[in-house]
Amino acid sequence: MKHLKEEKTFVLVKPDGVRKGLIGEVIRRFEQRGLKIVALEMFMPTRALIDEHYPKAQEWVERLGTKTLSTYEKYGIDAKKELGTDNPKKIGAMVRDWLLDYMTSAPLVRMVVQGTHAVDVVRKIAGPTLPYIADMGTIRGDFSIDSPAIANSEKRAVMNILHCSETPQEAEHEIKHWFGGSHMHEYKRHGVDE
Repeated sequence: MKHLKEEKTFVLVKPDGVRKGLIGEVIRRFEQRGLKIVALEMFMPTRALIDEHYPKAQEWVERLGTKTLSTYEKYGIDAKKELGTDNPKKIGAMVRDWLLDYMTSAPLVRMVVQGTHAVDVVRKIAGPTLPYIADMGTIRGDFSIDSPAIANSEKRAVMNILHCSETPQEAEHEIKHWFGGSHMHEYKRHGVDE
């Protein structure tokens, strides 16, 4: 079971997290839980690098558009009037473009977090992707209140502080994409690894 204690996941502090001065708070919450940071870097992303991070598959883009349409429907907003179309693929492409604009609007902080069930624990600490439904005590619940309805009406991405991998497979892919062959640091956490 040693491999479960050494699981790695990828975390990206997004522009709103950087601008709100939450880098240290994000790291503190992971370390407080007994996880350790094994790679860390602040950088200014290129559009091409962010473009490679988000899926381009038509099914994913269409699903993004479908989610946006359901948000519009839920709040009684006329998508065709607001966006000029009600085609899920076209709307998904717009939303993906808003994501690229948002993610290149300020520096980001990328990190690899390691520890027992790191993928699931990091996601639990972060809280649900949509901040307005995140519980208090989670990073998103404590520091953001954004919603897709507001973001869509302002034609921008949802500001939700950070990104974290959903599965160990996604973590492996994202660590490779964002850190390439960079060396991960190995060390023992006092009181955790001893």
